[in-house]
Amino acid sequence: MSDDQTRREIGRNDGPLESELEDSFATIVTEGAERLHRTVRTVLITGLFGGIEVGIGVMAFLAVLHETGNHLLAGLAFSIGLIAIHLAHSELFTEDFLMPIAAVVARDGRVRDLAKLWIGTLAANLVGGWLFMLIVVQAFPEWSPTLSESAHHFVDAPIAWQSVCLAILGGSTMTLLTRMQQGTDSPVARLVACVGAAFLLAGLQLFHSILDSLVIFGAILSGADVGYGDWISWFWYTVLLNIAGGVVLVTALRLVRTKELLSEERRDSRHSDA
Repeated sequence: MSDDQTRREIGRNDGPLESELEDSFATIVTEGAERLHRTVRTVLITGLFGGIEVGIGVMAFLAVLHETGNHLLAGLAFSIGLIAIHLAHSELFTEDFLMPIAAVVARDGRVRDLAKLWIGTLAANLVGGWLFMLIVVQAFPEWSPTLSESAHHFVDAPIAWQSVCLAILGGSTMTLLTRMQQGTDSPVARLVACVGAAFLLAGLQLFHSILDSLVIFGAILSGADVGYGDWISWFWYTVLLNIAGGVVLVTALRLVRTKELLSEERRDSRHSDA
């Protein structure tokens, strides 16, 4: 008896993969297709709220960092932002790697739909975050030194292997968060995943195109010796490497793991089109 036949014999289903993977795959593709087919207005509004809500996490991060100087504790405080995004069903750019790409590969969406989702969410995240940080800077002027020091950590980083790896890890961590949340029906487990991802992202100062942009925006708005040119010089490669980390380290491996299900989904799509 082959390994696959043995698995089918002792497993709970007769499909090509374990039932847990099949259930998770169906959810990922369905939600990915829903995101791809949103209107531009919905993409922008959802992304705007996502930028504001991650700003809430940045505000908590800065409060703890200002008082303690401890990035690990501040990273735990940042989890408020990821929890808010999850519970409010908002959208963060780096969440849009696994599910929409899976839907495109399964032929439940098009590449241009993916481009619309990515560009719209990214732009709206940045605008919403900038507006929120404008308010934060006015509300807490005493945080200016903390903002300046935190921003310089990113904009002063040379484009070297360490920066490349930090940005790749930033993208893969957020995509892994999406994968973990889609792999469970437990609300508590999903919130725990938010806390863990926040600890890694903010506590370890990984390079994340949205989170860290808000920190840099705050420093600029507070009058630190950081400018938008410094931000752009850091942002362009960070966003590309975030995509690479999320797509290569998590999404691609997940798609390879479920290639049988992808093949079935594509056949179903061809039949429905016919």
